Amino acid sequence: MKKLFFIPLLFVFTGTAFCQNSSHKIVDRSDIERILNVLASDDMRGRHALTEDAERAADFIAKEFKAVGLTPYTENDYRQRFEMQQVSKRNSSVTWNGKVQEPNNFLILGHAPKIHWSTSSQIPIYRIKKGEDFAQSFRNHVQSDEDAIIIVDPSFSAFIARYNKIYSREDLVTKTPHTPTKVFIVSKKASDKYEIISENNIKTVSMSNVAAILPGKSKPGEYVIFSAHYDHIGIIDAEGQDSIANGADDDASGTTAIISLAKYYKEQNNNDRTLIFVTFTAEEIGMFGSKYFSNNINADSVIAMINIEMIGKDAKFGPNSLYITGYDRSDLGQLMQHNLSGSNFRFYPDPYLQQNLFYRSDNAVLAALGVPAHTFSTSQIDKDKFYHTVRDEVSTLNIDNIKSSIEAIAIGASGIINGSQTPRRVEKLKD
Repeated sequence: MKKLFFIPLLFVFTGTAFCQNSSHKIVDRSDIERILNVLASDDMRGRHALTEDAERAADFIAKEFKAVGLTPYTENDYRQRFEMQQVSKRNSSVTWNGKVQEPNNFLILGHAPKIHWSTSSQIPIYRIKKGEDFAQSFRNHVQSDEDAIIIVDPSFSAFIARYNKIYSREDLVTKTPHTPTKVFIVSKKASDKYEIISENNIKTVSMSNVAAILPGKSKPGEYVIFSAHYDHIGIIDAEGQDSIANGADDDASGTTAIISLAKYYKEQNNNDRTLIFVTFTAEEIGMFGSKYFSNNINADSVIAMINIEMIGKDAKFGPNSLYITGYDRSDLGQLMQHNLSGSNFRFYPDPYLQQNLFYRSDNAVLAALGVPAHTFSTSQIDKDKFYHTVRDEVSTLNIDNIKSSIEAIAIGASGIINGSQTPRRVEKLKD
């Protein structure tokens, strides 16, 4: 393809790629393919966060960070380790007004290893009466800080039966000294005598983000974060002979971008602000990795967060484009677009506002704390038939699209990295 030259000569645009005016390319296509093919291989078995498969993926990412020459984020370890509690119900029973209740006639919410309540336990009792807004009343009781019994009018019995299906699954929760237990019982009457028994199986599980830093030269206390999640959904219902959800686009593509950007910025060696490269675990099951990371960093020191999620296919706007969630919440996208002056690559506002993506990805916690934290993506979430299926494989991806996206982010973030640009803060969410 014929090259197009622009003034000022910040870079040369060549169709789907950028090259700075030096002998060094931003990223090699072959390196993108290498990383993708490891992370989305059948050997990784879908990288589910609660399996050894995710641990193998984390090992691979840590080795890549080490090979780049980055400094471990946590002391001498590229793993940022934390623990969660995996809770599953063992058994439960409710006797109310002398009658043993059917399982769908009550709902027990809580993570205590065991409760055994009786009339003498003096647990406070409340009611959700006929005609009330059940969803709001239910939410208010769940969010309260006390153990409680809630008598539910029989007109809402269908809600309790449905919620039993939802809340009967295994739960993953942070380790806390005490979480209150709520017992909802469908009944018209209070009881002079009752007995409630519930037991949970509780297992401590270790998890880890993989994170590394490139210390800043003149502004080391100011951080720019590049992030993606490396976990996926593991083994799912088979389609034909295939049951591995490889997660090539979601989010091996984003993780590949993080490793590639780390390599590029390390070789450039001109970052005045400290760069943090982090790949999160457990996004698919509740964003636990990004929550832990974000709640254990000083948000006021974070200048920007560029979270990369699914960049393996053309965006709604066509080739050479990315959309940014929460685009108008800060001016990060505008600043980055300014740095791409002279190219035909464009950053667009999120076209899927009804999905509330700004607070549904790994940027969410830091965004809520006021950081210009945004997710960059090309995913056409309303049309992608491969999303969360066994067909999300490397063969379905447009490698040139991933390459141009990495290059656009690399150049677009240059002013943020060298300290000449500082994006406007996001308005904090109220507590």
